[in-house]
Amino acid sequence: MPTIARLPDLLISQIAAGEVVERPASVLKELLENSLDAESKAIQIHLEEGGVKLIRITDDGCGIAREQLELALTRHATSKIKDLDDLEKVATLGFRGEALASVASVARLTLTSRERGASHAWKLKGEPGATPEPAALMAGTVVEMRDLYYNTPARRKFLKSESTEFAHCADAVRRLALTRPDVAFSLSHNGRLLYQWAPADAPRRIADVLGDDFIGAARRVDAAGGPLELFGFVIDPTLAGESKDGQTVFVNGRFVRDKVIAHALREAYRDVLHGSRQPAVCLFLAIDPALVDVNVHPAKTEVRFRDSRAVHQFVYHAVNRVLAENRGTPENFSGQSTTPVSPAARESQPAPTVFTVNPPTAQKPAWQAPQQGGLGIAEPTAAAYLAFARATQTLDAPGGHSPRPPALSENPPPQPVDRDSPPLGYALAQLHGIYILAQNAEGLVVIDMHAAHERILYEKLKTAFDSREVATQALLIPAVFNADPLDVAAVEEHAEALATLGCEITPLGPTQLAVRSVPALLQSGDPAALARALIAEMREHGISQLITARRNELLATMACHGAVRARRQLTLPEMNALLRQMEETERAGQCNHGRPTWSALSLAQLDRLFLRGQ
Repeated sequence: MPTIARLPDLLISQIAAGEVVERPASVLKELLENSLDAESKAIQIHLEEGGVKLIRITDDGCGIAREQLELALTRHATSKIKDLDDLEKVATLGFRGEALASVASVARLTLTSRERGASHAWKLKGEPGATPEPAALMAGTVVEMRDLYYNTPARRKFLKSESTEFAHCADAVRRLALTRPDVAFSLSHNGRLLYQWAPADAPRRIADVLGDDFIGAARRVDAAGGPLELFGFVIDPTLAGESKDGQTVFVNGRFVRDKVIAHALREAYRDVLHGSRQPAVCLFLAIDPALVDVNVHPAKTEVRFRDSRAVHQFVYHAVNRVLAENRGTPENFSGQSTTPVSPAARESQPAPTVFTVNPPTAQKPAWQAPQQGGLGIAEPTAAAYLAFARATQTLDAPGGHSPRPPALSENPPPQPVDRDSPPLGYALAQLHGIYILAQNAEGLVVIDMHAAHERILYEKLKTAFDSREVATQALLIPAVFNADPLDVAAVEEHAEALATLGCEITPLGPTQLAVRSVPALLQSGDPAALARALIAEMREHGISQLITARRNELLATMACHGAVRARRQLTLPEMNALLRQMEETERAGQCNHGRPTWSALSLAQLDRLFLRGQ
């Protein structure tokens, strides 16, 4: 019968090392966290062979007293927690109390430290029976680890190449450098200095570590509510990339991979991200330590929130609010980062449909153009109204096509621009029936008219649906189309639910349906195409899912069918009306599929393009 025996201390430490010391980057992270907890203001990191041969960390922290050096290398010894109450509200980074002991069991460890106010430093080797020896050190602590896994060669075989291990080490340094911008960091590898970051404010440190390109393409998040605070930057949706590794999230200064926060970010970006693109973020969440358990994972990269739903909603609303900001406002326009979209990325557009722009309302936007003949820009001149009316009558002609090209007199000359002009300026012309060209005080603005109108309709549909005020428009002549018998049965069964969406669809026979009314916002679209899309979504997901969990996807589909199509010729009043609606619409910088709705070229960029002044 097998007997139960107590394991040797060295084997116990090596087993514990399996949890803490996965690779050189794991050692580096634990040692750096100790340096930061020691109130260091400058940390130097030296690596050799990816950290496998050598990791040396030098800090200027508070140091360790001579009589505590031996205790620091024993298991379950720490200065950071004393009882269960401390464990339940941990405010430091390192606290497990076994990192140094675990590292010493699988590598050659030397600890040199000088306590503040001590006459000299002391050095201790992580070997059985070793005692502290006098050493030379100005201040702080030097931890030196050599030959990782020298005594466990089987584990050393699982390490990757030198470049891979160094890349993981560099990631660990970058993450901790982000959390403490007030601390100077330097990193060298094989005798070569690679990174050196001086103390700075948080935005400057983020730019130093993640690059100026990230900051230039990001939007700032700054929110607080109850015990929660969120600060950082999230990437502009139109500039998101394909990598899934760009999300850097910290909770109380600790880098984490948390499913709750990751899901909140996905939900916040759902309406504005294109295709499979992934948002890059750098966010710092501060929370009462008593409301989060950081000791649920050996490497402390996972946490557990006491109220995960509250954290999810807080992060979601904070990021969603920033993404909803209209980037066409005057203070944001000049800083708008733009990326050209290739023609291949453009959606294939169906045949032209009618596009009617509602005349300007009495509500005036925040900006106000100079007076022109006693009328501001929110009150167009009589000539502009006349041209608008003629254009609208033309666009509402049967079939949605203009019976004749508009005369030059029907298109008033473009408005002059100055510093008081609206952010997106005034329309100049259309390009290939797809883009609107406009000029503002900064330069040239190019607008994808279908994408822009789609976002406008989508936001209006969401507002109407939330307030249960989806206005309907009865069709003078019902739109009749052939349908599958199952489609007809689905319409009969869910007629009331379809009515809540502003659509009245009735059977005309076993294989025919008639659209008798549509949402007023989509009256210019193709009613049959809209009905087919609704029925397809309804049969695939069920009406209850469409109206609840998949509501936004449904409304996006409806908006897409109601938006103005490519090749549609618009008059200047129509184009300007579209620009004004964009300036008043949330998330107007992206369509429902995440594609950019507009891009800009400043006069300086145009001058460089044509080598002016060179």
